[in-house]
Amino acid sequence: MSPKPKPSRPRAAKSAKPAKPPKSVKRAKPAKAPEAASIPAYEGDAVFIDRELSWLAFNRRVLEEANDSSVPLLERLRFLSIVGSNLDEFFEVRVAALLQRVESGASTDGIARLDARSKLSKVLAEIRAMTDDQYACWDKLQTELVTHGVRVKAPEELSSEEEAFAAAWFRREVRHLLTPIVIDPSHPFPRLLNKALCVAFRLKAPGRGREAVGVMTVPRSLPRVIALPSHEKDPNAFAFVFTGDLVRKHAGELFRGYAIRESAAFRVTRNSNLYLDENEEERDEGSLLEDIEEEIRNRRRGDVVRLEIEKPAGARLTGHLAGLLDLEDALVFRTGRPVNLSRLGLLHGLVPIPALKFPPSRPAATPGFGNAEAIYAKLRAGDVLLHHPFESFDPVVRFIEAAARDPHVLAVKATLYRTSADSPIVFALMEAAQQGKEVTAVVELKARFDEQRNIQWARQLEERGGTVVYGLAGLKTHCKVALALRREPEGFRRYVHIGTGNYNPDTARAYTDFSLLTADSDLAGGVAEAFHYLTAGIPSPDFRALRVAPLTFLSATLEMIRRERDNARAGKASGIVAKVNALFDRELIAALYDASRDGVPVKLIVRGICALRPGVPGLSETIRVKSVIGRFLEHSRVFCFRNDGAEEVFIGSGDWMTRNLRERVEVMAPVRDQALRARLLRILAAYWADTACTRWMRHDGSYERAVPGNGGEALNIQEAFLREAAGEEGPTNLPPLWD
Repeated sequence: MSPKPKPSRPRAAKSAKPAKPPKSVKRAKPAKAPEAASIPAYEGDAVFIDRELSWLAFNRRVLEEANDSSVPLLERLRFLSIVGSNLDEFFEVRVAALLQRVESGASTDGIARLDARSKLSKVLAEIRAMTDDQYACWDKLQTELVTHGVRVKAPEELSSEEEAFAAAWFRREVRHLLTPIVIDPSHPFPRLLNKALCVAFRLKAPGRGREAVGVMTVPRSLPRVIALPSHEKDPNAFAFVFTGDLVRKHAGELFRGYAIRESAAFRVTRNSNLYLDENEEERDEGSLLEDIEEEIRNRRRGDVVRLEIEKPAGARLTGHLAGLLDLEDALVFRTGRPVNLSRLGLLHGLVPIPALKFPPSRPAATPGFGNAEAIYAKLRAGDVLLHHPFESFDPVVRFIEAAARDPHVLAVKATLYRTSADSPIVFALMEAAQQGKEVTAVVELKARFDEQRNIQWARQLEERGGTVVYGLAGLKTHCKVALALRREPEGFRRYVHIGTGNYNPDTARAYTDFSLLTADSDLAGGVAEAFHYLTAGIPSPDFRALRVAPLTFLSATLEMIRRERDNARAGKASGIVAKVNALFDRELIAALYDASRDGVPVKLIVRGICALRPGVPGLSETIRVKSVIGRFLEHSRVFCFRNDGAEEVFIGSGDWMTRNLRERVEVMAPVRDQALRARLLRILAAYWADTACTRWMRHDGSYERAVPGNGGEALNIQEAFLREAAGEEGPTNLPPLWD
């Protein structure tokens, strides 16, 4: 068959909607956020950078790491796999939403008010170019790997010994798991799983039979990369083959009687957004969890938004698939081998050559976190600030475990957004519940792609006697806070943890984040009130020193920006420094533009999306933006306001994005201890001085690599912090944070 004629604009494949409408559940109503202030007349593409285009620029910066010869070879491979994984999620969420906007007839899209159809074309063109660049990078990395004895082989490149090994492995481990399907009226095209590795075949039936299309899905239970026995003969040789290639090579054993004219690996990406009716007036008690589970299942049936197929596939086979999927050609991407580059990260763990990887990092230990008495005594003596992964996440785990085991602790509360598969945090909460403590966990069921894990944790915790709530209707619970209530001789005392990152010890070794552990009564009281807000939706919460979205985070931030403007106009010392993952909110950006026009120096460290245009005459002349991308994922959020020399410094869970400021429960906490505040200011100054991991943002949304001044040596701030954690000298001779 040939593909059907296509309309003029890209269109995602359509699938049947679930027959049963979503259920409903009553949850606590949130207190209303204050009305947004009027937004100045900043409008359009000349003032704002489009969100999706900014994100693609970020992924380009990650791809630059994969092409950077100064990065260890296997780490470059890992960066390349991250680019692929990032693009997967971008299609599942952002491209899917943009396609829906175009299908609905929307004329413009996004903060920059770009023409929706033109924007979609621009986004898809950039992704197509990025896809080509990804495979060009993979070709280059393969060549370099060969020089180190590492080869990824095609089936036709296998030696006779390797071929015998691969064939035996296929027949032993793979063959019986495969289901060959020939598409005909009695065997319709199967509903392919999202991102599943599949192989398509152009088949010729015996005699004068017509051509047919065959499809096989490679089960996810199978490894995607197979190590060949080369290392057994030569300890310096490592050879691998992709499972998908073996399926193609041996497919004739399953399609017996057919002649295979052509074959190609492919996969489809589906819309993975969750669509829930959160009208609390119409929900039945307790059904949110079931709703989420149903929506996760529906992801399998989400609209197809991308087809990836290996380039050797001819137009005929590609057209067959596109037609069967009812997919526009603009959403068909012809790739190299393998079709899924995110799987290349597996080679990082399979190749044991330390010289091709970053040296192992050894987080610094924090003394005083042994038994419960020692922990609580340490926190009564003063606040503790941890900078992960340069300092171990273990004190945070020990804090929760101590709360679970200390007989004087009567209640433990924690928010759970993302955590690890074998989370010691959740196990500690279960232990506390089993011991009869009052345990409350606010579990976010809509943490994208972690919903199923969170559902399992919620059920296990409830089975052990814990109280599980799912936060507030219409708001994601994204804050990272934990509280232990302890009976002491002087009365009850609260101990709390406030973090910028998730309660996940695994990602805490790869993401940069901050943890604040404190017994400060004001901060602890604010955290207690935040839990009351999450569990009861109290109408007039008193968060004390905390700023909590969606109620006070944004308004407090805007007020501090206005104060810096007033100081600048009065000739007083002013300045704003912020480190975030993303900056994307019209009102907040407008406030920063106003501050710049009044002369406030603004330094922004924004890892990913940035909708603000820096350095535009008459608009943002005093604003500079840099992105830091290196060995560790920059994830921490820090906010600093000069305040005429009486600096105010905060850490928080929320970025300067509309969703964080208005649609999630986030916590921003002041760092009050003078020494800790000075330490944070030094850390920010070090990030600003970095030249090895930095790209400076231009006003047009493009980025350029930093260059060390005066021909000096580049400062890699992540490596400097690692040396400092190992007891060596950390970053020195840093320029002042305030100009």
